[in-house]
Amino acid sequence: MQQLNNQLKDSFNALASEALQSNNSQFLRLAKENLEQFHIKAEGELEKREKAVENLVKPIREALDKTESQVRKMENERMQAHGALTRHLETMAESHRLLQNETRNLVQALRRPEVRGQWGEMTLKRLVELAGMVDHCDFTEQDSVMTESGNRRPDMVIRMPERREIVVDAKTPLDAYLSAVECSSDDERKKHLTRHARNVRARIKELSAKAYWEQLKYSPEFVVLFIPGDQFLSAALEIDHSLIEDALAQNVILATPTSLVALLRAIAYGWRQEVLAENADTIREIGQEMFTRLTTFAEHLAKLGRSLDSS
Repeated sequence: MQQLNNQLKDSFNALASEALQSNNSQFLRLAKENLEQFHIKAEGELEKREKAVENLVKPIREALDKTESQVRKMENERMQAHGALTRHLETMAESHRLLQNETRNLVQALRRPEVRGQWGEMTLKRLVELAGMVDHCDFTEQDSVMTESGNRRPDMVIRMPERREIVVDAKTPLDAYLSAVECSSDDERKKHLTRHARNVRARIKELSAKAYWEQLKYSPEFVVLFIPGDQFLSAALEIDHSLIEDALAQNVILATPTSLVALLRAIAYGWRQEVLAENADTIREIGQEMFTRLTTFAEHLAKLGRSLDSS
């Protein structure tokens, strides 16, 4: 009986162990299958979430990349512009320094009457060249004109068609203006400019009294007072506003380089028209001469024909 119990016990233990092992294997298999399914599902969800996050972050990353690129571009442009501006400022400073030196040298040189006279003469020559008057030989420098007070020598006489002549005087006093340029005080500068305006007005009166037009038979009743820089006339007009009108009333025309070039070019145009008219007259005379010769030739040819017919 005891042996039978032991056998039953062993059989039961064996069956229990086998059943437990089978249950464990089945549990592990099911657990593995469930875990694999959960893992696959979790991977799918994770991939979806990663894509969603990627789609959400992508525009932000692209915007940041664009912003960074634009910032780098702007920084490069800023540095280039800053460098160019620095170079430009340095160039301006150097130009200003050179201009100050040149202005100082010019002011000092123009204080010498002989230099001022040469400068005015050179300016006149240059303007005549720009206006195209040299080729026509329609100006003469340093002509002498006999007046009641003696022999006068204008700076330039402009020749015009039909033997007309215009006297140009370039002896404008500039000492007061040059003193004004060197002044650092506004009051002193105004004082010198006032003296400059008075000097110009006095020169107008002197030039009007010379009456060059009375000595030149074909000269219009005015003389040109050449002022070798627009700034010189502008400075005088700042003080004396009626300077131009009063000069015209005294038969004096105030001319700066700009207005004198306009006058010279108008005269040059008149010379070109004169040349065209002369050429037209020459062509007409040649045509008349050819017509006369052809008529004579035709008459001789007709006589020859009649002689041949009679013989």
